Amino acid sequence: MKGFIYARVSTNKEVQQSSLARQVEELQQASHSWGVQLLDIIEEEASGYEVDRQGMLELLDRIKEEEAEVLLIQDETRLGRGNARIALIHQLQKLNCRVLSLKDNGELRLSETDSMVLDIVAIVEEYQRKLHNAKIRRGMLKAVENGYEPHKNAGPGSGSGGRRRREVPLDEIVRLRRNGMTFHDIAVMLRGLGFTISKATAHRRYREYMEQNTILASTGEIRYDKK
Repeated sequence: MKGFIYARVSTNKEVQQSSLARQVEELQQASHSWGVQLLDIIEEEASGYEVDRQGMLELLDRIKEEEAEVLLIQDETRLGRGNARIALIHQLQKLNCRVLSLKDNGELRLSETDSMVLDIVAIVEEYQRKLHNAKIRRGMLKAVENGYEPHKNAGPGSGSGGRRRREVPLDEIVRLRRNGMTFHDIAVMLRGLGFTISKATAHRRYREYMEQNTILASTGEIRYDKK
C-alpha cells in the first residue's frame, strides 16, 4: 500500500528539531514493518491549532492526486489539536486514507466522542451534498427546457477493439471541474441529463484530457480535441 509520512513540531527550537528528526526516523522504520511504500515525507513547523498549514495542505492534495492509501504519524496530535484535528481527520476519511499511528501501533484509535462528532459531520455533509445535487439537477433541467443542448458537446466514441468507448460531454466535464465541482457531482448532473456516466468515468476522461494537453503543450502542438 502507498502512503506518506507526516511529521510536525510547533516551533523551530533545537529540542523540537530533534523531535522532528526522531519522528521521521521512527516512522520510516514503521513503514517497513507495516509494508508501506513511501511516496514522500512531509515535515512541518507549525501550530497544531492551525488548519492553514502549507505542509498539510500539500499533503492533502498529494494524497488525492497520488491515491495514497495510508498516512503515517507519530500520534493524533501531530495531525493537529482541537477542532483542527477533527477537521483534518474528516478530510482524510473523505479521501479514503487510513491513518496509522506509532502510539496506537497501527490504525489510529479515536475516542468515542471524536467518533460521534465525525459521524454527525458526515451525516450533515451528506445531506448538504444531496441538496446541492438536487439544485444542480433542477437548474440543468430548466436550462434544457430553455433550449440548452448538452448532447451537442458529446463527441463520438473511439477505441481499438474491446467495448465501445462511452460517449460523454467532455467539454462539460472540463468546464464543471474547473468551476470546482467534484467528479461525483459532475456524474450526478450528467446522469440527470441522460448520460450514463460514473464518477470513475468522469475522472478518467478528465485525466486523459489533462495528460494529453500536457503532452501537446510540451511539444508546442495545438490544444487537444476534447471529443
